[in-house]
Amino acid sequence: MTRVKKGVNALKKRRNILKQVKGYRFGRSTKEKMAKDAILHAGRSAFAHRRRKKKDFRKLFQVRINAEARVNGVSYSKLMGLLKKGNITLDRKVLSQMANESPKSFARVVSHSTNSGQAKVS
Repeated sequence: MTRVKKGVNALKKRRNILKQVKGYRFGRSTKEKMAKDAILHAGRSAFAHRRRKKKDFRKLFQVRINAEARVNGVSYSKLMGLLKKGNITLDRKVLSQMANESPKSFARVVSHSTNSGQAKVS
């Protein structure tokens, strides 16, 4: 069997790994074994946190909506129920932006939902 020298490929792989961990601290930016481990951990965290980000933003939206809804005399849960009953299909992101940027239009949505919700209940 012929002899295979892998110096070029090994060096290329090592350079690629060390390029990915540029800016990491201590041995993780210079030692190949530690760098590989750091890449694996960072990748796992990045994947999980991309999913987590969606949950975090939804929480933020809920807090903003609740704060502005309470100014208008309704709690968050009541407002969401009224919106559903009133067939108003605005998602939480849009409602949050409205509450944050234009409270008057948000107040109109709240008043419209309360009026339509009461009309259907009666």
